[in-house]
Amino acid sequence: MTAARRAFAAALFLGACAHDPAHHAEGTHYGVAEVGSFHVGGRQVTLSGLPAKEIVFTAGAPPAKVDPNGDFEVEQMYVQYVKLYGPYVRARYPLLMWHGGGLSGVTWETKPDGNPGWQQFFLRAGHDVYVSDAVERGRASWARYPEIFKTEPFFRTKKEAWELFRVGPADSYATDPAKRRTHPGTQFPVEAFDQFGKQGVPRWATNDAATQAAYDALVQKVCPCVIVVHSQGGNFAFNAALRAPDKVKAVVAVEPSGAPDPAKVSIAPLKTVPHLFVWGDYLDQQELWKRLTPSLDRYEAALRAQGGIADRLDLPKLGQRGNSHMLMMDRNSDAIAQLIQDWMNQRGLMK
Repeated sequence: MTAARRAFAAALFLGACAHDPAHHAEGTHYGVAEVGSFHVGGRQVTLSGLPAKEIVFTAGAPPAKVDPNGDFEVEQMYVQYVKLYGPYVRARYPLLMWHGGGLSGVTWETKPDGNPGWQQFFLRAGHDVYVSDAVERGRASWARYPEIFKTEPFFRTKKEAWELFRVGPADSYATDPAKRRTHPGTQFPVEAFDQFGKQGVPRWATNDAATQAAYDALVQKVCPCVIVVHSQGGNFAFNAALRAPDKVKAVVAVEPSGAPDPAKVSIAPLKTVPHLFVWGDYLDQQELWKRLTPSLDRYEAALRAQGGIADRLDLPKLGQRGNSHMLMMDRNSDAIAQLIQDWMNQRGLMK
C-alpha cells in the first residue's frame, strides 16, 4: 500500500471512529415514501413433450392432473426497494445491494444475531436502497432441470461456510457448536452461526449468463446508481459497470471473488467509475482465498494504472481485526459501513 493510499484509508478510518455506531451513520430515524418490489430480466420458455402427473396438493384433497408443458417465465431476478421520503434523501443515487454465492438479499437485511443490517444502516444514511435476489435465488425462483437449468443445483454445507467464510481455520467446524474452533478474535457472532446457516440457498453452476443479463436489465431500469456487492456478485457488478459506465456511478466491492481479466477485456470504460475494495481478516490462512485474491489485485491495479479511482480498505491494517468474509454481519459491521459511507461522501456521491 502506497503512502497516499495509507493516508486515504486512515482518514476514512478516523472519520468512522468519530461516529457513534449506535447512531447508524447520519441519523437514527428516516421517513419512507414507498416500499415495493418487482421482477426484472428473464425470458419466456415453452416446454413440450413432458409427461403429465397426478398430484395431491394438500392432505385430503383429490388428485389433480398437472401438465408441465406450456409457457414459463424463467431467469428473472427479484428486487425489493425502499425509497425514502424526500427530506431524508441525502444520497445522489440509489444504492443497489447485490449478494454472493449460495446466498440471497437476506445478506443485507437483519443480521443473524438479530441486529440491524446494512440495509437499515444505509437507509439511515440517506440512500434509497434496492436489495435483490439474483436469478435462481430466493424469490427470483427456479426453473425446471434439466429442461431449462442445465445442471443440478448444489448446496453449501455448514462446514464449508464456517471455513470458507473464515469464521474458523481449516478443519475447525464440528456439528456440536461447543466443539467448533474460531480464528482468534473473530468478529463473527458465532452464537448466531446456525441461524446464519438457514440463509443458504441452492445455486447452479451454469446460470452466470442469465444472471448477468438480469443484473444488466436492473441497471437499465433503476440507475444511475451505486452498487454495493459481495463475493460472487463482484464479477456481475464489474461487468455491469463495463456495460453501462454512464449509469453505474461507483462500485463498492466487499470481498469480491472474481473480476474481469484486464489482459483479455478492456476496462477503459471504467476509468470514470470509482471503485472501493473492502477486505477482512485471515485471507492468508484460507487456501481458496489465497488463490482468489491475486486476480482481484490485478484488476484493482489495472483500474488505477489507467487513471481510475480504485481505493482499498484492508481492515486489519486499519486496526479492524477479526473480520470474516461475512463482514456485514460481524460485530463491528457498523464501523465498516461507516467507512464505506465516508468514502461515498469523499467521492461526491452524496448531496
